[in-house]
Amino acid sequence: GLQIALILVEKSIMLRHLPRAHRLTIDRDRDEVMTQQQKTMWWAMLLPLTAVLIWSLNIVVTRYVTDFISPVSISFYRWFFAFLILTPFILPRVIRERALIVPHLKQLAVLSAFGLVLYQGLAYTAAHYTTATNMGIINAFIPIFTIFVSMLILRDIPNRYAIIGSLLSFAGLIYVMGQGNPWGLLHAGGQWGDLLMIIAVFFYAFYGVFLKKWQLQIPLMLSLYVQILFALLYHLPFVAWLGLDAINMTNAGSVIYASIFPSLIAPLVWMMAIQRLGPTRTSIFMNLMPVFTALIAFVWLKEAWTIYHSIGGAIILFGIVLAQKKNCGASAPESQIVAQKTNKQT
Repeated sequence: GLQIALILVEKSIMLRHLPRAHRLTIDRDRDEVMTQQQKTMWWAMLLPLTAVLIWSLNIVVTRYVTDFISPVSISFYRWFFAFLILTPFILPRVIRERALIVPHLKQLAVLSAFGLVLYQGLAYTAAHYTTATNMGIINAFIPIFTIFVSMLILRDIPNRYAIIGSLLSFAGLIYVMGQGNPWGLLHAGGQWGDLLMIIAVFFYAFYGVFLKKWQLQIPLMLSLYVQILFALLYHLPFVAWLGLDAINMTNAGSVIYASIFPSLIAPLVWMMAIQRLGPTRTSIFMNLMPVFTALIAFVWLKEAWTIYHSIGGAIILFGIVLAQKKNCGASAPESQIVAQKTNKQT
């Protein structure tokens, strides 16, 4: 520390002995560099904001489209059209690099089942029985559930911040689900839509932890492409059993949006953000999803934002931030989720 101070003093003395014109040039160049860095930082911050906004809007789209298309239909169409879009660009690479992919087909099949089918399918089903606002709030529980799934699978022991934050978030969730009266859940038998969404988020926590455990050395888009292929195969029995709703003017926009923006564009933008800001700083932006979702649902679907949403949401958000406090054993799996996201958020 003393050596650094001496060096700084020495440089300061040297600058004082330079001609005034030279000093002004150095100061101007330094200010320009700092200004450019600030502009770059602000631009980089727009990347995760864009991704979170896309995913938040998709939650509202999921709720909106429930009256126009079945959960199985929109889930299948979403991945089918995403697969068609990617095929001309990704299939040649998959063929060339099949030696890298084939040894990991079992892991990719498991990831597809948890992240693209169970999570998405249950979320689309939950949308029939709950609000987009509640879905956004529950979706924020991914890092909390990841803490405990990591403890089971990776033997990561959470610290006291993670435990306290998780308990606080859970209390906030119960408060929201009970619409300000947690004891009312005992008499009402629970809110089925909220319960389905909780199960969906729990499955997505497994998805992220498996990513962390296996750390597959496969490029993101190749991994996504193969997972989408498995997802389509998983959908076939349900399609044969339940059939597919036709795409029409009322649901086509939602299907196209789900196929392109949250499935393809948002993951790429998110990865760009991680490259510029790092996984830890980028993952913080995920906490904005309940806020964005509630605002969009209020404007578009006219969903009410009540006092119990404010109180419960604040408790949940505080608990999530506390649980992600540094030295938390679960921060790594959460970073892995957001860093290698291949579908997200309903």
